[in-house]
Amino acid sequence: MERNLRFDEYVDRRNTKSLKYDFAAERGATKEALPMWVADMDFKTSSYVIDALKQTAEHGIFGYSERDNSFTEALVDWEKRRHGYDIKPEWIINTPGIVFALATAVKAFTKEGDAVIIQQPVYYPFSEVIVDNDRRLISSDLVLNEETHSYEIDFADFEKKVKEEKVKLFFLCNPHNPTGRVWTKEELIKLGDICVENGVIIVSDEIHRDFVFEGKHIEFTTLKKEYEWQTIVCTSPSKTFNLAGLQISNIYIPNPVLRKKVKYQIAASGYSQVGVMGLVACEAAYRNGDEWLEGVLKYLKENREYLEKRITGEFPKIKLIRQEGTYLSWLDFREYGQSGAELKKRLLTEAGLWFDGGEMFGKTGDGFERVNIACPRKTLEEALNRLKRL
Repeated sequence: MERNLRFDEYVDRRNTKSLKYDFAAERGATKEALPMWVADMDFKTSSYVIDALKQTAEHGIFGYSERDNSFTEALVDWEKRRHGYDIKPEWIINTPGIVFALATAVKAFTKEGDAVIIQQPVYYPFSEVIVDNDRRLISSDLVLNEETHSYEIDFADFEKKVKEEKVKLFFLCNPHNPTGRVWTKEELIKLGDICVENGVIIVSDEIHRDFVFEGKHIEFTTLKKEYEWQTIVCTSPSKTFNLAGLQISNIYIPNPVLRKKVKYQIAASGYSQVGVMGLVACEAAYRNGDEWLEGVLKYLKENREYLEKRITGEFPKIKLIRQEGTYLSWLDFREYGQSGAELKKRLLTEAGLWFDGGEMFGKTGDGFERVNIACPRKTLEEALNRLKRL
């Protein structure tokens, strides 16, 4: 029986080595600022996960660990049950996180000076792992439809840049962080066909795929066989079950040639086994976490609706971008006429709010703010009350 379904409960996270709550000064914020930036949830995870971790802790020995058949069976079942996705055990590679997998893919499939394409505004580590590895960052920027308050793909621009820049690798984000788009079948096929025709390997970051409120998450590799052979799929329980600190991700690579190259780069980095706590938590979540997840989804949907109602009713200068997926809301503050740095300062000093400034997601994000709504309703209510101070 799931015990942790009280999502309105406030859990004090201070003095727990929490990046979100305990490192304000180090990151240029104030202690009084309400942190709604980094993408973890303020909810206790499933009681099944906690019980499994307690049992492991009580054993008292924390030696080297490895994925076993029980873990693999839970993972395969989860993919089939929740996403209709048939994965094979030999496809699976475990990494400490998806960003690690992205950086590994850069090193495995490109060389210095090669071009990697992304769609900004997008999760900022996409850019970091490209630039930090001396590859060329190419962005086919998403286009904001001002009427629908939703982002669209400029396919002509994407194809033009893929061809002209001789792009080797594409980072796909689906559902998209921070814009909240859940890409349609038609959109994914257009992107996939361009990549296949030009020999571009796709890395599909699907870490937010369990949080879909409009439309349906479509597993990219199921659309065409050639996509499967050309794609690395990145998944993790870290967002879904609030396990980021346990560092466990499940990467699926159907193509054995690509898989071998990724494994080589992982070994070359000096990394081998993931930690036992990550393995234990992931398996427990995927075996028994459905009730907890359904509760979270219901609560987040209500938070999303609450935010939309208050933003549209009380803040005429702020536009809410339509949030089809993720628990991250993307707010348009451009009518304030301030740069990202100026806006961030005002939010911190005048409103006591700590959001993620949009400019870090790319130049097209300047004037926007990303807000994490995976929190008790009272926290969200307090944030919107503070926002009136601007």
